[in-house]
Formats: sequence, C-alpha cells, structure tokens
Amino acid sequence: MNDSQETPTTTTALVTGANKGLGYETARRLGELGWRVFLGARDEARGQEAAKRLAAEGADVTFVPLDVTSDDSVAAAVRTVRNSTARLDVLINNAGITGERVGPMDKLTSPEETLPQDLVPVFQVNVFGPVRVTHAFLPLLRAADDPRVVMVSSGAGSLAVATNPERPESAVAHLMYPVSKAALNMLTVQYANGIPDVRFNLADPGFTATDLNHHQGVQTVTEGTDAIVEFATTSPGPTGQYRDRNGDVPW
Repeated sequence: MNDSQETPTTTTALVTGANKGLGYETARRLGELGWRVFLGARDEARGQEAAKRLAAEGADVTFVPLDVTSDDSVAAAVRTVRNSTARLDVLINNAGITGERVGPMDKLTSPEETLPQDLVPVFQVNVFGPVRVTHAFLPLLRAADDPRVVMVSSGAGSLAVATNPERPESAVAHLMYPVSKAALNMLTVQYANGIPDVRFNLADPGFTATDLNHHQGVQTVTEGTDAIVEFATTSPGPTGQYRDRNGDVPW
C-alpha cells in the first residue's frame, strides 16, 4: 500500500467510464473536494490524458485501466486500487452506452428492427458491468466506515416516466438503452435489499449534453452530475433511492 498521499481521513472513490462526460465531471468535482479519485476508463490513452488534466488542476487522481465487460480487467483494477488504499469509500458505476444506432438520435433502431443480439453489447456494459465491478470491489468497500455505491441510471429506465404522456421519454421506442437502465434500477433495489452494510442508490443525470446524445442535452455536465455527487458525498445517508438533481424520480 502507498501511503504517500492518503491519510486515514481521505475519502476514496472509483468512477468508471471517467475519461469524459459525466464520469470525468464527477471525478473532477470529487477531486475538488480533496478526495482521492481513481479514474477508471477502458481507453488507456484517453484515461491517462483525463487523469493528467485533473492532476494539473490539483486533484489527487490515479488512472485505472478498466473495461467493465472483462473479468480480467476488473480483477486487475481491484489490484491497482488495493495497492494504493486499504478501502474504497465510494464506487460510482457510471460507464454506459446507448446501444446500436442506425443514425442520429432521432433515428434509433426501432423495436421491430431489433434482434436479441443487438441488446447484448448494451447489457454487457450497462447491466453486467455494474454487477461485475460491484462484486469485485465489495471487499474494499466493506473496509470503509460508510461504503456507498452510486449507479448512474436514467429517467428512461423509469416505468412511471416512460408511460407518462407528459414526459418526452414516453415518445421513445428503443429496446436497448431504456430497457438496460430499467434492469439496472431493479438490480440496485435488490442490492440495497440484500446488502444492508453497503448503501446503493440510483442517480438520474437528466438530459445532459454529452457524447452519448451528440450533445443534444439541455443540461451542463455539472448539472448532470449533481445527483451523483450528492449520493456520493452524503454520509450518513439513504439507500435504495432513485433521484435526479431536483429530487426523487418515480419508479
């Protein structure tokens, strides 16, 4: 273990998919608070560059190569984090993809065109990835006094939102991203029910301008990370909650 930068009171956090967008902004904001941040990213060059930018701003940040779809990569990430700290206070499962596209955002693959194999890549990242990463990091989380896991979901995964004709999500017909986020929501509820010594919550960033939506979102990345940062920094706090920056999201 390397104690050169960490003190017993330093809060530690791992953010997956953190080389850009919501993950990067989350890492930046936690770094501003003086936290020790492990910046996880699948693309090593982009991850290293992102970590360098944050370090140049004074953040205590360590790049961790992390492909959430790979058992070997996740196991290596655990070893990297464990070599630097005896505990992980916060895990933020942010890495996510929308699924296969035929064109821009208004040309998503329709349900009638979608085949079972089309769902596999998005479920590998958005559903199986958080399970893989959470399972692997549970021992380090349990070494913390108040361990918490923040799952980055979406209002598109809410059944109440998707069936509300007053919400724009009700006009979306896509079998990949919304379905994967609905599955992630239930996973998180079951984690909260079954692992009471770790807090599990869902953050809905809202429609935020990122690469994921070709920057069509109406919120800034800072606004989009408000709920993520709130769940990460509130200690003690709730478990089994689903919120955006304005409050509770209906299930």
